[in-house]
Amino acid sequence: MNNDTTRFWGETTAFLALFLDNVGVLVFLSAILVCTFNYPTDIILTRMIPGTAMGIFFGDLIYTALAFRLAKKTGRRNVTAMPLGLDTPSTIGIAYAILGPAYLATHDAQLTWHIGMATLFMIGIVKIFCSFCGAWIQRVIPTAGLLGSIAGVGLLFLGFLPLIEIFNEVVVGMVAMGLIFSMLVGRMQLPGRMPGVLVAVILGTGLHFVLGYGGYLPEFTAPSLEMKLCIPVFSVAFLKTLPQSIQYLPLAIPFGILTIIGGINNTESARLAGDDYRTKDILLTEAFTSLVAAFFGGVAQTTPYIGHPAYKKMGATWWYTLLTGILVGVGAVIGLMSLFVGLIPRAVIAPIFIFIGFEIIHQAYKESPDAHSPAVSLSFLPVIASLVVIILNQFLGAAAVTPDKLPVRLQVLYSSLTLLSNGFIVTGLLWGSMLAFLIEHKARLAALCAMICAGLTLFGIIHSVQPTGEIYFPWQIPSQAHYMLALAYFLFSCILMTLSERRE
Repeated sequence: MNNDTTRFWGETTAFLALFLDNVGVLVFLSAILVCTFNYPTDIILTRMIPGTAMGIFFGDLIYTALAFRLAKKTGRRNVTAMPLGLDTPSTIGIAYAILGPAYLATHDAQLTWHIGMATLFMIGIVKIFCSFCGAWIQRVIPTAGLLGSIAGVGLLFLGFLPLIEIFNEVVVGMVAMGLIFSMLVGRMQLPGRMPGVLVAVILGTGLHFVLGYGGYLPEFTAPSLEMKLCIPVFSVAFLKTLPQSIQYLPLAIPFGILTIIGGINNTESARLAGDDYRTKDILLTEAFTSLVAAFFGGVAQTTPYIGHPAYKKMGATWWYTLLTGILVGVGAVIGLMSLFVGLIPRAVIAPIFIFIGFEIIHQAYKESPDAHSPAVSLSFLPVIASLVVIILNQFLGAAAVTPDKLPVRLQVLYSSLTLLSNGFIVTGLLWGSMLAFLIEHKARLAALCAMICAGLTLFGIIHSVQPTGEIYFPWQIPSQAHYMLALAYFLFSCILMTLSERRE
């Protein structure tokens, strides 16, 4: 096999991997909103997906230009562009923790979409700010706290929930999982070096339709092959919903910070692989494209993907990002992306997300010192509460039962779960950081984390006493629950400070 053929297949494999990854995120975003929250499909396919695709379009084109510039500067032909796409954990998190609950609370699909745009706008602002101080944040916050809360999302939202999708269509899901895990985990190869993920998608999708038309899938519906022109329109109307969206700032901040930290790490990884990009260029691009996507109707942020060295080993240059950007962007406008989202079953994509979830968990434990593993694990617990509340709300809603109709003991349990789940990303970050500082015998810093928790609790940024997770001023809430929570954290902080003095 000559070099040109090798380069062609390497470029093709890299393109398919990046393209299908982005399609998979859009499939799950759509599936979560439609199947879990009964959100109208039309707005997803004609507004959310085309608007979100604009972030990928502009981002991959800019990264292609940066690779082309680096190749010209260094005189090398084998420069590999940074891969860019939708951030999987935050997209799943936004669907489950923001868009879905907002729709259940308002029953207004248009308003929910605008809340998603406003949240993405806030994420973009956070990312622009963090682009200039990301390295400082990385030094100050322990890795266990920074990555632990997102690893919890990886375990539960990317690991556990997709597993349910596999068992919903067990034949399709197991076939896809067998192929994808063999390729991605077992490092096996198919005959002729065919792309394993693509084969899994094609074979799994084919099985899905055979079983569906055969009457073996109870939830099967025949897909629409109609392609509609969906031109994203630049709009600022969503900014009117910022007051209603500010309650989601506790989610927007950590999601924005994490992708910036990831961008720093990925740029360093690319440098070690031989492509020395300027970190600021990489970070500002992902921040800018996330912000721009919001103005076109997008609801999910872009980020540089982990795996630049892997794409380089494939033999990819800048063609794969160029093709991905163009196909995603143009495909969204002509309705091709919406067609893919409608055709590819969730059970086929689910194993990819399980694999991604495992990688995120592995990274959290690997990048944290071994002694900090309890801190990483502690960060998972608020995410578990969030997942339990999401599932409980589905059952309660289907049964037309409100929490106040439950027995008293179950009301208390439901209230505790809600308090623990509201602001779960920030809670996990602070809990993980606090325990990491304690493990390092830095009790004063741990006490500071507890005191920050006390302050945030008063305003509902974490442990909001409102069922919807809204933030508030302390004096606006008639109950005393938030004061009791703040007092608990304050006493916890005092204990840590006292023990710190005794240790010294």
